[in-house]
Amino acid sequence: MRKPSILLLLFLSALLAAPVCAQTANSYDIMRDDYSIMVPEKGSKREQPEPWLAPKYKSPRGTVKHVTIPKSRTVPFPNATTPPPIVVPQTGRVLPNLPTLPGAGPGGRETYQDRAARCAHQAGVYGQAAGDRGTYVGTCINQ
Repeated sequence: MRKPSILLLLFLSALLAAPVCAQTANSYDIMRDDYSIMVPEKGSKREQPEPWLAPKYKSPRGTVKHVTIPKSRTVPFPNATTPPPIVVPQTGRVLPNLPTLPGAGPGGRETYQDRAARCAHQAGVYGQAAGDRGTYVGTCINQ
């Protein structure tokens, strides 16, 4: 009883394997056609170049332009100046000013806005040592 069932099983497996072999023979042609699903008609020519590719660049008159990289220059670091120290009116403590960079004014002078921003920053840096923040900023700006 086993021999006929084994023979039947082998026959059915060979029968089912036949269409798989036929499909793999056609897939080679599709793979050779740049993964295209459609197979071109017999006798047709391929378009050159492919429509989705950009045309190759051709320089005018066949010239080749070389890129010239400019040499780097050393930029000097801006000179930082330090204004005189500030005396806090409430406590009498002397707090040093932080160095300043050239301002936005003519000749690199510090403008009122530059001075106000610097003094507000210093009031935050010194914190409680500056005493009343508004008084410190006012004294610093008017110095």
